[in-house]
Amino acid sequence: MSLFLAYLAVLAALLSAVTAAIDGRSPWIDAFIAKGLGRWPQQLARVRHSLAAEDYAARHRQLLFTLLGGSGIAALLAGIGALASGAPLVDTLPFGLPWLSWHTRLDPLSGFFLCVLGLPLIAVALYGPGYVREFEHGKHSLTTLGLTTGMFVAGMELVLLADDALLFMIAWELMSVASYFLVAFQHEHAANRRAAFLYLLMAEVGAIAIILAYGVLAGFGGGLTFDALRCAALSPLWASIAFVLALTGFGMKAGLVPLHAWLPEAHPVAPSHISALMSGVMLKIAVYGFIRFAFDLLDQILWQWGILVLVIGSASAVLGILYALQQQNLKRLLAYSSVENIGIVFTALGLSLIFLSNGDTALGTLGLVGGLLHCLNHALFKSLLFLGAGAILHQTHEQSLENMGGLIHRMPKLANVFLVGTLSIAALPPLNGFVSEWLIFQTALQAGSIQSGVLRSLIPTASAVLALTSALAATCFVKVYGVAFLGLPRSGHIAHAKEVGHRGMLAGPALLAACCVLIGILPAPLINSLGNLTHQLTGADLGNISTLGWLWLTPVAPEVASYAPALVVIGILAVGWLCYHLLYRRTGLEPRRAEPWDCGFGGLPARMQYTSGAFSMPIRRIFQPAFEVQETLEETREGPAGTRVTVLRYRFQVLDKAWLGLYEPAGRGVLHLARWVGRLQTGNIRTYLGYSFFTLIFLLWVIS
Repeated sequence: MSLFLAYLAVLAALLSAVTAAIDGRSPWIDAFIAKGLGRWPQQLARVRHSLAAEDYAARHRQLLFTLLGGSGIAALLAGIGALASGAPLVDTLPFGLPWLSWHTRLDPLSGFFLCVLGLPLIAVALYGPGYVREFEHGKHSLTTLGLTTGMFVAGMELVLLADDALLFMIAWELMSVASYFLVAFQHEHAANRRAAFLYLLMAEVGAIAIILAYGVLAGFGGGLTFDALRCAALSPLWASIAFVLALTGFGMKAGLVPLHAWLPEAHPVAPSHISALMSGVMLKIAVYGFIRFAFDLLDQILWQWGILVLVIGSASAVLGILYALQQQNLKRLLAYSSVENIGIVFTALGLSLIFLSNGDTALGTLGLVGGLLHCLNHALFKSLLFLGAGAILHQTHEQSLENMGGLIHRMPKLANVFLVGTLSIAALPPLNGFVSEWLIFQTALQAGSIQSGVLRSLIPTASAVLALTSALAATCFVKVYGVAFLGLPRSGHIAHAKEVGHRGMLAGPALLAACCVLIGILPAPLINSLGNLTHQLTGADLGNISTLGWLWLTPVAPEVASYAPALVVIGILAVGWLCYHLLYRRTGLEPRRAEPWDCGFGGLPARMQYTSGAFSMPIRRIFQPAFEVQETLEETREGPAGTRVTVLRYRFQVLDKAWLGLYEPAGRGVLHLARWVGRLQTGNIRTYLGYSFFTLIFLLWVIS
C-alpha cells in the first residue's frame, strides 16, 4: 500500500505537469499531446470557452495546485507507512534499458524523506494559487511554470524511490533540469539568466561526480542495482575515492562550502513557492543521496571520512550564517541561511561517521537522528520563511530589508506566522529547531568516549563553532524580524501594504508553523518513529530517548542530560501569568500605548531607525577576514569652497571569498584554455584533414 501511494504521488505530480501543458493556451503543445491523449485537449478547450476567462484561469490554477497537494499528501502517507512498517518494499518497472529495468524501493530512509517532501509540498499547494495569480496577465507563461513545477516534484520523488543507479541519475537530472527552468522563469533579467546558467553548470558537474561514484561501486559490484552496489568489496582507497566523489556531487547540490556559489544566486530569483521547495526540499534530496551512499551502499566507514564531513559541515555552518548576516535582500539572506543549516546537518552526519567508525553505535545513531531531525525541521521553517518572504514580495514588491519596516501593523497575521519561523530557525525553545540542535550538541559532548586524542580535541572545537553559529543565527533573525516587521516603514510600498487577500497564502505558512510548534513540544514520538530507519542504517535505535516518559528526551542517559519541552512551555506560560499578575493586577497599573520617547526632537522618522547594514556592522568588523568588503563614502558639499557637507552616502558590498578565490580564477582559466584551443580553428581544410589523419593513426596504435 505504501509503495502504491508513492507511485500515486509521482503520478499526481506528472498529471499536474501535463494539465499545465494542455491548458489550451499553447496550441503547439496541445497538438503534440493530443496524439497521446486523444480528445482531452479539445474537451479542455471547450470547457475553457464555456467559462469566463477569469473563472477558467482560477479553476485551472486551482486544479494544478490541487494535484500538487494530492502528490504531497500521498508522499506523506507513503512515508509514514514506510517508517511504521520498517520492511522495504521493492518493485521493477518495465522502463529503462533492455537489459536493465527500473528498480524502485521504499524503505524507512526513503519514507522519512518522502515526509520531508510531503509537508512543504502541501503548504505550497495551499499557497500557490494566490501567489501565481499575478503572473496570469504578465509576460511569463504559467504553462511553463506549471509544467516544470510538476516535473521538478516528480523528479524529487523518483530520486527517493530509485533502487538502481540508472533510475537515480535519470530522476536526478529531471529534478535538476526542471529546476533550471524554474530559476530562469523570469528570464528577462540578466541576473536571472546568469544565476540559472551557474546553477545548471554546477548541477551537471555535481552529477558527473555522482556518476563516477556509482561507477566505482558498479565496477566492483558487477551491476547498477543498489543491491549489487551494496555487495561491492572495496579496498579502503577505492572506498575513499567513491566517498569523496559522492560528497562532492551531493555536497554541490546541497550547497556545502565552497560548492555553494549557485545557491545564493538561484534561490532569490526563482518564484517564492519554488524557492521554498528548492531550499526546503531539494537540498534535503541531496542529503538523502549522501546518506544513502555513505551509510547504506558503502560496505565500510572510515574515521577520516567523518573528520572531512565534520570540518566541511562546521565551515559551511559558520560561513553561511556570517554571509547571511550581511545580506539586505531577504530571499538572498534566507538562501545563505540554508548553507548554514545544511552545514549543521553535515556536522551531525560527520559526528555520526566518527562514532560509528570507532564502534560506538549508540552515539553514531544519535548523531544520525540529530541530522535527520534537523533535515525535517529545516524543511519546515525554511519553507515557511520563503513563503512569508514571497507574501511580502507579492504585497509590496520589495525584497530589500533596507526598505521595509512596520509590517507587523500592516500584515499582522503574516507577522505572527513569520515570527514562529524566525524563532524556530534561531533554535530557541520550545520550538523544533532547538530540539535537533540540542541532540547534535549532546552527541558532540560525548567526545570523551573516543580513544583518539586528535578526535577528542577536534569534536569540542566543532561544538564551539556550532555554538557560535547558533548565536549568530539568533542575531541574524532578530535583525530580519526587527528590521522588516517592527518600527516604521521605510518606503511607500511598505507604508501602503495590506494583509494578503488569498487565504491559502496564509494557510500554507500557518500549517508549517503549526508543525514547528508541534514537533518542538512533542518531539519524542517522532524520534521514536525513526527506530526502523536507524536499525536499517546502523543496526541500533535510541533506546534511552524516553526513559523518563514520552514528555522527556534523554538521548544518552537521564543522569547525563534531559529536556522536557512541554514543561518548558508550561514554565513560560506560568512566568508570563505571574509577571502579568504582579505588575498589573496587584499594582493596579494598566498597559498604556504611547509614542516612543523622541528625546524632544519632535517625532522619530524612519531615517532614525537602525538599518539592516548598521545592525550587522559590528559582526562585519569582528569577522572582517571572512569577507571581501567594498565600502564607499560619497559626500555632497555646498558653501564657499565646498566647506559644508550636506549629504553623506555610505555604500558597502560584501563579496563571497569563495567566489573570488575559486570560481573567478577557474572561469578565467577556462576562457584562457578555450582561446588556446581556438587556435586549432585555422579554416584550412588541409589542416583539418591532417588532424583527422593523425588522430586515426593514434587510435589505431592505442587499439592495437
